[in-house]
Amino acid sequence: MLDRDVVVIGAGPAGLMAARTLKRRGYSVAVLEARDRVGGRTWNGKVADATGVEHFIELGGQWISPDQNRLSELVAELGLETFQRYRSGKSIYVSPDGTRHEYEGTSFPAAPETISEMDRLIEILDDLAAEMDPARPWAHPRAAELDSISFRSWLEGLSSDSEAIDNVSIYVASGMLTKPSYAFSTLQALLMAASAGSFSNLVDEDFILDRRVVGGMQSVSLAMAAELGEDVFCSSPVRELQWAEPDPATADELNCIPADVRNGLPNNGSAGSVKAYSDQVTVNARFAVLAVPPNLYSRISFSPPLPRDQQIVHQHISMGLVIKVHAVYETPFWREDGLSGTGFGGGRLVQEVYDNTNFGANFAASESDTEDSYGTLVGFVSDVHAEEMWHLPPDERKDAILTAMADYLGPKTKEPIAFYLSDMAAEEWTRGAYATSYDLGGLSRWGHLQNQPTGCIYYACSDIAAEGYQHVDGAIRQGELVAEHIAERI
Repeated sequence: MLDRDVVVIGAGPAGLMAARTLKRRGYSVAVLEARDRVGGRTWNGKVADATGVEHFIELGGQWISPDQNRLSELVAELGLETFQRYRSGKSIYVSPDGTRHEYEGTSFPAAPETISEMDRLIEILDDLAAEMDPARPWAHPRAAELDSISFRSWLEGLSSDSEAIDNVSIYVASGMLTKPSYAFSTLQALLMAASAGSFSNLVDEDFILDRRVVGGMQSVSLAMAAELGEDVFCSSPVRELQWAEPDPATADELNCIPADVRNGLPNNGSAGSVKAYSDQVTVNARFAVLAVPPNLYSRISFSPPLPRDQQIVHQHISMGLVIKVHAVYETPFWREDGLSGTGFGGGRLVQEVYDNTNFGANFAASESDTEDSYGTLVGFVSDVHAEEMWHLPPDERKDAILTAMADYLGPKTKEPIAFYLSDMAAEEWTRGAYATSYDLGGLSRWGHLQNQPTGCIYYACSDIAAEGYQHVDGAIRQGELVAEHIAERI
């Protein structure tokens, strides 16, 4: 039994940053994590080849873009280093008819009319994103309208060029939300763009996929957890959260309905009395920070139940689905052919592939201050394609994915010495990737609730971030912001 100022539920980047910030302000914390590790959706891993050599892979989130300055600052604060993704040489585009094109720079190898349509659509999206405050997307002047139509339908209303539509939608659909472009709204797509600064930034893979952390992105969480020491409790899923005393007058004795808080509480965000029951410890605190993705809120039994608004909104937000593919080779053979390792094709089984060769020391067979001699590719299989792949036998799945990657980089792609698929959808405490998004109409209807505290419960995760939405940078910002709000209330 512990007594703390704040109990933080979830030891991912958001939860750890909240705890770190509060502890540095002089407040006592306890961080309760369901997994047997910290890091949440960032996760350093290994895969062994046939000779037993272990190769470092990042099973979860890994990249930092230039606009993600709060994460960059934290990386420096923690004494970690970064390195740039390899991008020298020609990139590959595979068109809808299967034709493979090599290109350099911005000279995209599509028909002039398709390029013109892509540029026009991106300009429209940039203009709309510029009108949005990513902290208040529901306040966009056309929020209700844009939230009522799927991104795919909206694009089809502007253009009849299916190749242009595929190539534009990939940057949000399979590339970020990992849902088909007909499954989320245009407003949700605009939030993705506004959070990155513009839609043009999403289109630029050299911007979005700029740098990696030496030793892996999970190192950020590991370093913060080391600072917090014995205040972090792993393998401790929170089963119940007692958080408020309902007004007895709200009971309906005639129908045997107990007192509740269905209409919320006065003074949301103020200190209260909360008790978190986990598998290892029970924590009494004045505040709670729920630092897990919204699709996992329902894993906790709240006593009393949350207000009706929260009960409803949590049913209309969900994870996407993606397979992150790791293929390790004796050498980065694509470089010998003057290729960067970058390839993409809208609507294909593997819609993106990148050079993911490691640099610097990690917990596998790598050395400090030097690039790994082994070459690594990372690819992504998204939404409906990911579902199809998980339903195949392992050998068929591997062959199908490597064949699709070979469409970009040639037959040698089918001969990795090690191969691994990140399966975040099967992770009990993740259940999808990369992050949550709303049903059609949900963002404009309920988005204003996602960052509002409920009594003494605050929310912090990348899924509800403004800048850095769906990225580690957003998680860091959210954790720090919530900690500052709580410090002000204390």
